[in-house]
Amino acid sequence: MEWQFTLDQLNETARSFWKKAGGARVFAFHGPMGAGKTTFIHALCETKGVKDVVGSPSYSIINEYAYGEDGRKKPLYHMDLYRLNDEEEAQRAGVEDALYSGSVCLVEWPERAPGIFPENTVHVYIELVDGTTRRLKIADN
Repeated sequence: MEWQFTLDQLNETARSFWKKAGGARVFAFHGPMGAGKTTFIHALCETKGVKDVVGSPSYSIINEYAYGEDGRKKPLYHMDLYRLNDEEEAQRAGVEDALYSGSVCLVEWPERAPGIFPENTVHVYIELVDGTTRRLKIADN
């Protein structure tokens, strides 16, 4: 599955992404610095109904948000592994606990700790097409 979009198509692309994601819970976002991983994850959170301020977890490693209606809020984890050196650091930071919690997890820089991800992780690739356009692709399993 692949999308090409600009900033004004961001929320529409995020809604389409969730429809195609099915019951998947863990998403690993790959792409170079500045490709738009955090921006797209912000749109994914917004379209899921997260009311919290969504920011980059670069320093906290893990941000937890709540989403859902009818008073049944569920956790959604946004993780940024950029500052980690290896899987052991990720485990100490609690990343593995979140990944196997059954909650939705959106992870930037998964290549920092590739061995800790569940087998059914959905790998998502974001790349720059030009100054205003991005390409997003869900890897074939």
